[in-house]
Amino acid sequence: MYRIGFIILALAAIALGLIVGTLNSEPVAVDLLWIQFQWPLGLVMLIALVCGFLVGIALVWITAVVPVRVRMRKLRAQAEHSGHPPEPGDA
Repeated sequence: MYRIGFIILALAAIALGLIVGTLNSEPVAVDLLWIQFQWPLGLVMLIALVCGFLVGIALVWITAVVPVRVRMRKLRAQAEHSGHPPEPGDA
């Protein structure tokens, strides 16, 4: 079931990329101070989308996942120091 869902999602992403690429094929100038590129608008849009997605994932990781892991590590250390091991349901 997981494999079928992944294949469907991958095909949808490829189709979306092809549609965006073909509908926005005009070249645009991308100037990064010391480097200049002439890329199709669709490619620039997809790169911006992926970069935004990666920045969002990084922010969620830093603000939500890391503090929870630090707290869990502290609680486990306290439990080991007090003499009884933590139970599987303890967080």
